[in-house]
Amino acid sequence: MSRHPEAYPRSPLGVQEKGIPTGRDVEWEPLVDYRRAGVSETTIHGAVAWASGGRVIHSFGGNVLAYGRSMMKPLMIKVFADDLAGCTDWHQKAISVSSHNGTTEHVAAAQSLLPESLWGLMQTPLDVPLVQFGRQVRRPRRWYHCCSGEHAAILLGCRLKGWPRAGYQLPQHPFFRAYLDELRRHLGADWSPLRVARDGCGLPTASNTVSELAILYAALARHRHEDWIWEAFIRHPDLIGGFNRLDSTILKTCEGRVLAKEGADGLLGLSVDHPDYPEGLGVVIKIAHGWNAQATWYIARAVLGVLGFELRNPYAMHRQKAFIVPGVVPPDRLDALEQIPTWDEWDPDTERYYYDWSDYRDPLASGSRRTP
Repeated sequence: MSRHPEAYPRSPLGVQEKGIPTGRDVEWEPLVDYRRAGVSETTIHGAVAWASGGRVIHSFGGNVLAYGRSMMKPLMIKVFADDLAGCTDWHQKAISVSSHNGTTEHVAAAQSLLPESLWGLMQTPLDVPLVQFGRQVRRPRRWYHCCSGEHAAILLGCRLKGWPRAGYQLPQHPFFRAYLDELRRHLGADWSPLRVARDGCGLPTASNTVSELAILYAALARHRHEDWIWEAFIRHPDLIGGFNRLDSTILKTCEGRVLAKEGADGLLGLSVDHPDYPEGLGVVIKIAHGWNAQATWYIARAVLGVLGFELRNPYAMHRQKAFIVPGVVPPDRLDALEQIPTWDEWDPDTERYYYDWSDYRDPLASGSRRTP
């Protein structure tokens, strides 16, 4: 029996807590609309925030409260940026801020952060690789987990700082307290998370509003030269995610001017170096129903497109076409948004008939006989 039964709801409606909205309380907005021959069939809801210079410059879908989860890795590892700077190579630096697919290359980079005698300290859950195709035949291992590089880097950083490595994944550990101080650096000294929970990898994750997340990602761009983190993303984008991952694709497409990081569940953070935003630009996308790489890709394509970056189309739309809701970008960029296609010429157009079916005449209706 739980020692904290109050943590569980006492009714099917859940327990209302002031300042912590549930999904039912949030006024989500449509972000992507899938249409078949012009008729909407599916709508993806969510929230988007743009921030620059410590303030929100555009918000759509409500200032939703969410857990930053893996999207926060570039900020979490800032705790150890100075300590890891001289004792790690660029592969190790990149894997420390990754949510990788668990390929051989990813696992080797993560394992290289620790001597084999200390591998037992790494406490990610047992997992299998995020294989994009084929049959999964591997046994679950901790190193396959997408966060193994971050965990190994935290253990190395704790050793360098003289912090205990036992309990590194607990919220009372010096690492998490230092991470909260990093967030307060940009959100204000009085900021505190409304809730701290255990993430899927076992580390604590703090709750932030989507606007706060955008402010933090704007700060990553503004302070990109103060440490190695931005450059690690750019040097080895395929270590950050992997094959066909949205963040890795954005990193390669935008040629060093955009830091991108996916986060469960349904988050994408974009930190942008752009001449129109000298104090850095942060854009955060939150999908209401959780992780949806395809819908998020379309929104990212629109956001980056109005900023002058061209992102390839992710998937051929065989029978439906995706349409972006105007609110995902600020009003002064709507004209640019109208010029960005959401599908390419090579996409098949099979959702419609190529003739006017209303003009069709049934030969039997005119009294003619059908010959056998």
